Amino acid sequence: MTLVVPFDGSELAAAALVRAAEFSAVLEEPVLAVSVVPEGGASFARERDLIDADEQFEMETVVARLREAVRSLCPDAEFRHLVVDRYARAGTVAKRVRRVAREAEASMVFIGSENAGRMVTTVSCVGASVAADDAYDVVIVRHRSPTKIAKLREATPRAELDTGVYGPE
Repeated sequence: MTLVVPFDGSELAAAALVRAAEFSAVLEEPVLAVSVVPEGGASFARERDLIDADEQFEMETVVARLREAVRSLCPDAEFRHLVVDRYARAGTVAKRVRRVAREAEASMVFIGSENAGRMVTTVSCVGASVAADDAYDVVIVRHRSPTKIAKLREATPRAELDTGVYGPE
């Protein structure tokens, strides 16, 4: 079984990855971070600070920066990236993430999203579509800092792992 985290470089995706790392330490399950990158997706990369405003989009650079971000947050995580068409719909991205989750035999998927899983969702919400799959449990991370993070840290054998994602307690 695996803990899967769709990772796009956003702050909430980073928080979801750190939470998955903490669960991994307790449950002894590996973490798999999955990034879906649109071909020629300069705006995707710029919105997530993966390239500078004046920097040209290069897939290798964007993937390397995503991989580096994953390693800085969860050094033991496996990283995979998938490439989709520049104009791929959210449904395409969600299908790819769900397929990877199933192939990895995910026990849980950690989604960093402000609106995934709510009763009212937009059609284009990737998180909502991934959360709807019943092949795995879903942890929706809506906030950067959980209220009981101190208890989780105490229960985590790798308490020395402090990424700063949670900010001051």
